[in-house]
Amino acid sequence: MKKFFAEFIGTMVLVTMGCGTAMLVGCGADNGCGYVLTALAFGLSIVAMAYSIGNVSGCHVNPAVSLGVYMTGGMSGKDFVLYVAAQCLGALAGAGLLAAIFGLGGVTDMTGGFGSNGLAGVNGSAGAGVLVEIVLTFIFVTAVLGVTSKKAKHGSFAGLVIGLTLTLVHILGIGLTGTSVNPARSIGPAVVAAISGNAAPLSCLWVFIVAPFIGAALAAWVHKALEK
Repeated sequence: MKKFFAEFIGTMVLVTMGCGTAMLVGCGADNGCGYVLTALAFGLSIVAMAYSIGNVSGCHVNPAVSLGVYMTGGMSGKDFVLYVAAQCLGALAGAGLLAAIFGLGGVTDMTGGFGSNGLAGVNGSAGAGVLVEIVLTFIFVTAVLGVTSKKAKHGSFAGLVIGLTLTLVHILGIGLTGTSVNPARSIGPAVVAAISGNAAPLSCLWVFIVAPFIGAALAAWVHKALEK
């Protein structure tokens, strides 16, 4: 059970720090500083967790990463399901913690939805949103699988590489979809936003569940082809 609890904690930290930063500084197209701070918050959260829980669970903290690992033979189907469950619960806990912090402190949520993902940056186009998330997730999961491969020789730098790659995809994706590349990270804030009276993020939540899984599957196929 330790590895599932580790995934719960890791995902909770990712949502708390990443979405919390977005809520605090805002991510409008006219606020480049907000872009960078939010991207760094997500990336540095992964770096911190990679070196904290990586030796316990591998620090997936993302159902898309877990799918990539499963498809490349790195985990069982049972563990995949339990990892995803733990990650989603962790994301809900993280978003709930943000609701408590911002609510009790009377702090304005600059995103309007607990850092939920959306399609405003692509003018509401679900097709464009799906394409963006597939591409960004493909890049991210390809990096994860490559740097953690048995053939890789990055050693103790793996966590840093993964964190920087997540920062990279956020720099482009924030202005388009808010950057998900992680179904759990999208589910938690969207559900808590709905409970708080803003159901809008739920209307396009499917994009941020389906597209990352497609991107991860493509990354797994490409990784296996290149490793042969």
